[in-house]
Amino acid sequence: MNKKMHEKIICAGFGGQGIMLMGKLLAEAGMREGYTVTWLPSYGAEVRGGTAHSMVHISCGKIAAPTILKPTTCIVMNKPSLIKFMERIEKGGLLIVNTSMVDQIIEKRSVRIVAIPLTELASELGNVKVANMIAVGAFIKLKKLFPLKNVLDELPKMLPSKKDLIAINKKAIKLGYDSV
Repeated sequence: MNKKMHEKIICAGFGGQGIMLMGKLLAEAGMREGYTVTWLPSYGAEVRGGTAHSMVHISCGKIAAPTILKPTTCIVMNKPSLIKFMERIEKGGLLIVNTSMVDQIIEKRSVRIVAIPLTELASELGNVKVANMIAVGAFIKLKKLFPLKNVLDELPKMLPSKKDLIAINKKAIKLGYDSV
């Protein structure tokens, strides 16, 4: 465990892209590692098809509030989310962008930008809904907060009644991990 770590993550996209599951899975994996964690979901006017984001704090110390104004990492699954959150990322932060749904990324020198065609890769796996898990795998590899095994072990708890989806979600996480 990193004794000085305080990661502030915003996962954002349309409802139906698994934004809440992505944030919750990262939060659970952080708790498994022994970190203090908060997870705060936020839905737009409509759940499926509307905007959605979740905020996840993962820290070795106390967390004052679950809201995040300046994320250290932002995972954006679509263009409206990129527009909304890009300028908020802390200097030296990480931006993971789904280039399957974002046609142009404005370079920001103070932020590391990792562009991945998440939806396209998920389609190649056979299910576009696992694009979020590819993003999770990339995040795990890039940030090194906790072992990949933690996330893979937590996944069945997140999808307890969907055993048929666990295998493809695990493949997607591994694909994201191996693609960066």
